[in-house]
Amino acid sequence: MSARCQLTGAEPRFGNTVSHSHRRSRRRFDPNIQRRRYWLPSEGRHVRLTLSAKGIKTVDAIGIERAVARIRARGGKV
Repeated sequence: MSARCQLTGAEPRFGNTVSHSHRRSRRRFDPNIQRRRYWLPSEGRHVRLTLSAKGIKTVDAIGIERAVARIRARGGKV
């Protein structure tokens, strides 16, 4: 599963792990990605979305219909 949110576009960031002696090594900050299934009443079917935690909160706030419309406007497939 790709570490990318379909709604918000959140993807991995990169930075450094800094040890006590201040030596640095590269690391990756992954978003909190979850797979969620929602009922889409307008199409009469379930859709499975890959969302970050912030994306899940956004769907709760604006509703699944508007969220799917945003994903499709960005060129995403649902």
